Amino acid sequence: MKRTLLLAALVAASMGAHAQTKKELVQKIVAAQQPAIENIAKNIAERPALQLMQAAGSALQQLPTDKRELTGKQIEADLRKFVDEAVPLLRDRAMKLAPSVLGASFEEKFTEDELKQLLAWLESPVNKKYQQVAPEMQNAFAQKLIAEAAPLLDPKLQALQQKVRGTLGLPPPPAASAPSSKPSGK
Repeated sequence: MKRTLLLAALVAASMGAHAQTKKELVQKIVAAQQPAIENIAKNIAERPALQLMQAAGSALQQLPTDKRELTGKQIEADLRKFVDEAVPLLRDRAMKLAPSVLGASFEEKFTEDELKQLLAWLESPVNKKYQQVAPEMQNAFAQKLIAEAAPLLDPKLQALQQKVRGTLGLPPPPAASAPSSKPSGK
């Protein structure tokens, strides 16, 4: 009986040590992910501002030419202020939320050995170098893709825009023909 209790106590203690080790690994992984977590928060904060900026760009075209620049700068300043206030707020909230949400997912989906491998990768010089060069590589790829796909997609996009304008009962935009004729006249 004593041996059974002793064995049960040893098993419970080893499981507790195992769980603690796994929790520590998860904490380190979440900490290593801080730049990515902050970037997600930044993107979430900037998304509505970008959408408003796009909508404002269309609305600005309806204003008299002499009011466009001043109004555009005012809207831009308001959007910048929003982003400047929203980014730190969301970043702080994301960092508080990450351990419970991401940490729980890491604990559930990965074994202790996998967490060790993941942490080793995240802390490796190769990963750090990759994180530094990835944005440049992705940007170059995106530019090349846009350049090659534009001739294929532009006619389809223009047709879609015309169809949507027609569905809405809007006339063709006069501003679209004016800028294209000005550069050719110069």
